[in-house]
Amino acid sequence: MRTPLLIRDLTPFEHRVLSLMCEGYTNASIAEITHHTEKIIENTISRSAKAFTLEVGSDRNLRVLLALAYRTHFGDSAFEKFGIECQYAEIGPNGQKMCHRHVDQSI
Repeated sequence: MRTPLLIRDLTPFEHRVLSLMCEGYTNASIAEITHHTEKIIENTISRSAKAFTLEVGSDRNLRVLLALAYRTHFGDSAFEKFGIECQYAEIGPNGQKMCHRHVDQSI
């Protein structure tokens, strides 16, 4: 399977929603956390999938594919809460662990 192409920048809200989705939150939970309706979250996820050029049929789960696409483009930060180190982490010149592949998405 090819890596989806991100055809436009994501909005800060889309980043927030996808970040929470990657952490395993349901649409209802994301709506509560962000103080939006569940419908807005569903629409945001749908728009984000289109930004990644994801098209799914009945045999694939959009949320799973979108989470994989998001993590591919923006890093493995979803695993930080579980204490799992990014597979691309290296020891930098100052002795700190750093990842040269992923960018920090402070949202």
